[in-house]
Amino acid sequence: MHFYTYLSLALYFIAMLGIGLFAYRNSTSDISGYILGGRKVSPHVTALSAGASDMSGWMLMGLPGAMFLTGFDTVWIAVGLVVGALANYLLVAPRLRVYTEMADDALTLPDFFDKRFKRENSAIRVISAAVIILFFTLYTSAGIVAGGKLFESAFGLSYHIGLVVTVSVVVAYTLLGGFLAVSMTDFVQGCIMFVALILVPIVAFMQFENSAQMFAAAQQSIPTWSESWQSITVLGIISSLAWGLGYFGQPHIIVRFMAIRSVADIKTARNIGMSWMTVTIIGALATGLVGVAYANQFGLQVSDPETIFILFSEILFHPLISGFLLAAILAAIMSTISSQLLVSSSSLTEDVYRAYSKKEIDQGTLVKVGRVGVFAVALVATLLALDKSNSILSLVSNAWAGFGAAFGPLVLFSLCWSKTTYEGALAGIVVGAATVLFWIFAPVLSDGSTLSSVMYEIVPGFIASSTAIVLVSKFSQAPTSDVRETFHATEQKLEQLS
Repeated sequence: MHFYTYLSLALYFIAMLGIGLFAYRNSTSDISGYILGGRKVSPHVTALSAGASDMSGWMLMGLPGAMFLTGFDTVWIAVGLVVGALANYLLVAPRLRVYTEMADDALTLPDFFDKRFKRENSAIRVISAAVIILFFTLYTSAGIVAGGKLFESAFGLSYHIGLVVTVSVVVAYTLLGGFLAVSMTDFVQGCIMFVALILVPIVAFMQFENSAQMFAAAQQSIPTWSESWQSITVLGIISSLAWGLGYFGQPHIIVRFMAIRSVADIKTARNIGMSWMTVTIIGALATGLVGVAYANQFGLQVSDPETIFILFSEILFHPLISGFLLAAILAAIMSTISSQLLVSSSSLTEDVYRAYSKKEIDQGTLVKVGRVGVFAVALVATLLALDKSNSILSLVSNAWAGFGAAFGPLVLFSLCWSKTTYEGALAGIVVGAATVLFWIFAPVLSDGSTLSSVMYEIVPGFIASSTAIVLVSKFSQAPTSDVRETFHATEQKLEQLS
């Protein structure tokens, strides 16, 4: 690896730690500042922070790798994600921003569920926190796996050293600066990812004489669009598009809506966020497509399709630019890991430690507990990531489905249906999470495979959770008058703001 490449990466690491130190001095005096940045985050930072924390290492490694292997079938996942993200901005963002503040200033998603139904430290809070910690540990391990693969493929270092370096830097700035550090580093990382996902596929495409040559080379390994369209099944399309359903239940994304400084800023954040997402996701797909064509045309050996972006960075660019592009992968990986660590830590602090403590706890102690939580979750996720055979996209898809099914329907019903009851909400979380876990792990088919080989687990999970919420709400005691009053007051405030 060239000196200039190491220099670029060193500057990137220094910048991330510098942002963490700045945030430490400006936003970590109390738990609200550490968890939500004091609800003062600008729309620009909100948009790129939400995007960067969403599009983790799978954006630069998993998605190009899937395109490299399976071809145009991967496009349906991208379409589902874009539609789902837009719906999240339209349906969830404004309502959640207003409702969490009116519901006694709820700081976390489990805290919101608790206060939405006027309960205090109820079962829904602890179960929600348990789901967050479980699936985020899996999700975080996917990012750490990506970091290990990056250092192994790009730097020739051992996979395990890559894990340690990735985790160490992320934990350092997350421990220091909390939500503000995570959001500010996400903003910078989002900008780096944006440039990289435009630059790499364009430069790789320029190695061909024209698009016809590029497509002809690609079709030696993957089917054409028409062939893909003819071979894909209805269940396959539904499973791919269903990735979009996951957005409604991703705590590390929707917490950004809780932290934005005002509802009026959400439209600006939406426009910036959707523009960023559309460009980057097209760039990721193009990287995989041009990658398979390049490998066939020029004899490039690709042992792991998920490293095609790394290979392009090394063979097509000056070492200084290579360092910048490798920093883009680290940016994607670290932005998501830091967000997930912070949300998991927030649940441990607010929804477990503080909620069930028998004594009054000062703000300084809560911040310290939050930092311990960041370290603990990072440690467990790193242990899970020691198995380098784990697929990044597979780990992400499992965690994404878990959150989407457990929380997605409840978030929508809580914000949009006044008749949702506490019992219905609890049933929705349990049924959604249980369905996903059964779909992933139960070997019920005749050949011993699981149902996830037939349909993506978020589809049955989302349907089962929604059904449970509606049925149990209809057959349980109606919400109390104060619960209905808060709901209608939120609706009135939204109408005034619009």
